[in-house]
This record gives sequence, structure tokens and C-alpha cells, in this order.
Amino acid sequence: MIGRLQGRLVGKQPPWIVIDVNGVGYELEVPMSTLYDLPELGREVTLLTHYAVKEDTVALYGFLRDAERALFRSLQKVSGIGAKIALAVLSGVSTAEFARLVQAGDVVALTKIPGIGKKTAERIVVELRDRVDGIAGGVPLAGVGGAVPKDPVAEATVALQQLGYKPAEAQRLVKDAAKDGDDAEAIIRKALRAALGG
Repeated sequence: MIGRLQGRLVGKQPPWIVIDVNGVGYELEVPMSTLYDLPELGREVTLLTHYAVKEDTVALYGFLRDAERALFRSLQKVSGIGAKIALAVLSGVSTAEFARLVQAGDVVALTKIPGIGKKTAERIVVELRDRVDGIAGGVPLAGVGGAVPKDPVAEATVALQQLGYKPAEAQRLVKDAAKDGDDAEAIIRKALRAALGG
């Protein structure tokens, strides 16, 4: 199992990154919360990882904070939640905000996260209410699938679609969020904030 990677950040195409570790490029899928805090390309980075093996796929997920990885793993123990929805949760709200929503039983706010309907939100509240306290903290550690266009608007739209938003909704969110000079990360951050009512 791969628990941590340290190397040079050589690729960044949301939500995918590539880390060069002694000449081997590891492709990881990361939540937007991690992507926002990564250094520029060519810099050294250390990520906690989650290695997932399914019947026909192997995936590697990366996180800057232990709290993010812990929440990612806890979410997948809830019936009906897989890696894609767990990443959408981490991309949409901080671990502390998620813990607050769960403890408050705020099903309405949880359903604003792509892929989470009312029943899933209710299951999250019931199954994670007692466990989110230990997950909420966390500080950063030291510190690509498919062709993604280099245009920030197109890149942000593709990233939102990979997080579970329908194409038309992703385009609308990006159109409303994008300002001249914004890079893809800034557009994604503003679009997610708007989508989640933040």
C-alpha cells in the first residue's frame, strides 16, 4: 500500500496531478481543497495517499491534510458513497464545515454537494455524526487523466463535470464565476462556493 508520496509536482490538470518520485510519475486524483494549496509546478510536495483497488481499476488519491484523507475514508463507509462523491464533498466544503453540517443535521446544505441526495445526506448524518469530531482538525503536510484544455474556463468546466456536475450546470457555474485574469483554480473555487451557497 502507498501511504505517502514525496516528490516534484510536474503536472496539474484538475482534479488530476502528477508527482515525479525519483523518475516515476504518480498520477493522483485530489480534491480541490488540496489542489488550491499545492505549490507551483516543479516544486517539491508531500502528499498523504489513499490507494484503492477495485475489480478492474487501481486509483491513487492524494491529500495535503490528514483530516481530508480521514474524511475521504470515512465517507466511503457510508452506503451509497464512493470515491467520486467523497472527493466532491472535500472539494465543496472544508472538513471543519462538513463536521459542523453533520453535527447540526443540516441535510439541506449537504444535498447541495453534487451526488448527494436527501437519503444519502440523511445516512451521512446518522452514520458520521459521532465520528466527525476526530476528523475536523488537520494541518497541511510539508510542502492526468485525459486531455484537459489549457483555457482556464474550459479547464474549470471539465473539473466541475468530473466532480459530478452536469455539463450545462458546470458551464453556468463557470460562466458566473469567471473573471478576466482568473486561473482555473480561482474559477473552480468561486464556482463551488456559489454552488454551495457560500
